Amino acid sequence: MSRKKIVCILVVLGCLLCVVWRPQRITLKVGIFAGSNWDVPNGDCYKIIDQAIERYEEENPDIHIEYESGILKDDYSEWLSAQYLKGEEPDIFMVLSEDFNTLSALGALKNLDDFMQKDSQFHSDDYYENALLAGQYQHHQYALPYESNPTLMFVNQTLLQKENIDLPSNDWTLDDFYNICQQVTKDTNNDGQIDQYGCYNYDWLDSVYSHEVSLFDETGQTCYLNQEPVKNAIAFIQRLNQLNKGYTVTSQDFDTGKVAFSPMPFAQYRTYKPYPYRVQKYSQFEWDCVPMPGMTESRSEVSSLLMGISARTSYGQQAWDFLKLLTNDQETQESLFRYSQGISSLKTVIQSTEALSLLNEESLGDTQVDLSLLNDVMENAMNQNQFRKYNATLTMMDTQIQQMIQNNEDLDLSLMSLQNEVNEYLRE
Repeated sequence: MSRKKIVCILVVLGCLLCVVWRPQRITLKVGIFAGSNWDVPNGDCYKIIDQAIERYEEENPDIHIEYESGILKDDYSEWLSAQYLKGEEPDIFMVLSEDFNTLSALGALKNLDDFMQKDSQFHSDDYYENALLAGQYQHHQYALPYESNPTLMFVNQTLLQKENIDLPSNDWTLDDFYNICQQVTKDTNNDGQIDQYGCYNYDWLDSVYSHEVSLFDETGQTCYLNQEPVKNAIAFIQRLNQLNKGYTVTSQDFDTGKVAFSPMPFAQYRTYKPYPYRVQKYSQFEWDCVPMPGMTESRSEVSSLLMGISARTSYGQQAWDFLKLLTNDQETQESLFRYSQGISSLKTVIQSTEALSLLNEESLGDTQVDLSLLNDVMENAMNQNQFRKYNATLTMMDTQIQQMIQNNEDLDLSLMSLQNEVNEYLRE
């Protein structure tokens, strides 16, 4: 056999081997929904995901990532459940806060502890502690925070200026909050009816956060309603309501500028502070946001949109690598400030000059809200307990505590009775 034929045979064999041993291209499915998790307008809902996919596929040419577009947030939980029932759930997917405990308890989410411990490039302390805790269930990490949304306090500057009251400082307290509410609540046209109010939509749970109270033990087996700080928190709401002499402040009162304060998620602040949305929403008065008041320092709720991995995925490592790119990558997380309304859960992003630059581009104007304030709010956030019955328990408690507040019930007896009822439900 000639040398030329041998070479040709070897080339052909080499080509055949390449075809036979060529790695099969992997397809990772991602579960996301259209629009904003924070119920505000968002025309770039796929931009961050698309950019991350492009980067990931460029670095991993043997992996293709796809997602189904057009799923609305209101339909997302039902869609995800249907995918699980068919065994066709995404490998990586967004996890709504109201679904997290159930999905974790049912074993639908992959435990991320091993990935986190073995990955030398991943560091848990990159995240704000309470944002990371939002993805923990029974001391195990089942999801990572993709986007966070802290609660601030809306301040009607025009109303305060009319009453010769200074804008609250970032370290204001519950006493400051009550005193200002007391000053501004009045009958301004002398018709015998109160028509200007201190606050709207500040509820008992906001007060519980401000009083730095934990409602449950770590296991979710016991609630602590019948304790003095909880009584103080609810009594504070009763005192605020008494200022209005039986009138229930409405959203119309708030929107027309008759109310001094209201809790506001930061995503709403970013949406409605700049033009053009501010013209549609709050153009009749000047306004700003400050931290929520606290006993000694600001304490508020931070909501987080989580992302996790299916427990049944066949591509655990690949899914983990893409999950990291979405939730733990500086570039991806900084893009939240450009294409979304929430903020990153990474400390380095909140403290970065790039994030500051992107916020300034939004034309927020003369405002007290800056990255230093956001950093403090994220550092001091109150963490929600994660257990399967949390959401149902909170609904039960909310209904009865609202009745206590409206009826001015004796809190000692009412809270003791409710605590016994809740504990019985938790231990069923």
